[in-house]
Amino acid sequence: MPRAARPAEPAEPAAPPPEPPPAPYEPELLRLSEIMGSLAFLRSLCTAAEAGEWPQRMQALIEAEGTTPGRRERLAGAYNKGYRSYALTYNACTPSATEASNRFLKEGDQLARTIAGRYGG
Repeated sequence: MPRAARPAEPAEPAAPPPEPPPAPYEPELLRLSEIMGSLAFLRSLCTAAEAGEWPQRMQALIEAEGTTPGRRERLAGAYNKGYRSYALTYNACTPSATEASNRFLKEGDQLARTIAGRYGG
């Protein structure tokens, strides 16, 4: 008498590969992401000409540096943290918001230059 075929056991999904160690410039990159989030909010609030570019710049950074799901999540989380922190603080463009924005532009520029100069890119 033939045996009835047993249904195939569902295969367990493969565990994702372990995340590689972070790049040596990871802290600077996360700070840059946070600054970009802050600028996305502040520059939009103060109607700066390039205000709409910040989310696009962050997307380009994630595409270039988000080599793993965890890293993409950390970069996006830092961006969102920067955005939310100023969204909670300001609801109108004030001299203080403008000053914060200007400081972030300078710090972000310096960080980008440091990362590129020290680590290439």
